[in-house]
Amino acid sequence: MVHGRLTQENGASFILDENGIRHFENRIIWDGYLNHWRGQNVFARELTQRDYDKGEPIIIIWPDELNPDKPFIDLYYNERLIKYVASLLGHTAINVNGSIFNFSHLMNENEIMVKEEYFYRPALGEFAPSPNNGVFEILEDGRAFYDKFGRNFMRTIHRIRVFGLDTEKFMAVLKQSLEDILNTSPNPKEPEKYRDFNMVSNNCATVIQDAFNDCGFPKVRGRFPRDLFVSVAYTLFNSSGLDVTYTTLPQLTVTEAPKSVLSPLVNPRNYFRLRELRIFESS
Repeated sequence: MVHGRLTQENGASFILDENGIRHFENRIIWDGYLNHWRGQNVFARELTQRDYDKGEPIIIIWPDELNPDKPFIDLYYNERLIKYVASLLGHTAINVNGSIFNFSHLMNENEIMVKEEYFYRPALGEFAPSPNNGVFEILEDGRAFYDKFGRNFMRTIHRIRVFGLDTEKFMAVLKQSLEDILNTSPNPKEPEKYRDFNMVSNNCATVIQDAFNDCGFPKVRGRFPRDLFVSVAYTLFNSSGLDVTYTTLPQLTVTEAPKSVLSPLVNPRNYFRLRELRIFESS
């Protein structure tokens, strides 16, 4: 891993470390990084995936941010992607002490991710949208364009951060849920999809809802991402002994992604909870 200033000089892009050494010069550095973080201190490393232009390992770059120095849990509500009908209700994920659990209808997206890959993967290689249609596509030559780059470049993300929860128990419960999904026998017709996924009863929100229930919060209810987020926020802000904050992580605008939008709430009670919480004021 490299740490230094993201620099662009005379058409060349590189990471300049404190010793004056240029890292990743003559390599592909995504324009999205340069547009947002040129001149700033960043971290960078190679990924195992390769770009489609030079066939070299993709360079991932992320901002020099302070991480919490004590156990924490972040709940993320990702706004909906307007170019995908399946994204109508948005998405949710949970971060336990730096391990981000992502649950999905696609088997390969049921995973634990590190922060930089969840938020800041570049729109290069298989992470990029297809140059033909701007969305997911697998070309005849086998090249895949999954349109799955950094979530914060694709959407605005709403975050509840909480200190004071039993993170070890949450970690154990979520790991067991992930293991159960990964050990589910494949769907013979669509092996790439999670066989037991259900839009209403078994999705990215219900797995996290069940984790909160198992970890001492039986009143948390939310079968859909934004409803779950509001229920968790309402419950945690009204629980004693917890340090809870709400933050919006604005979408980092790039050409590969249109602006995301808030998804609708399904449970009418959550509109009243929002008024009491005074968050999502733009809704």
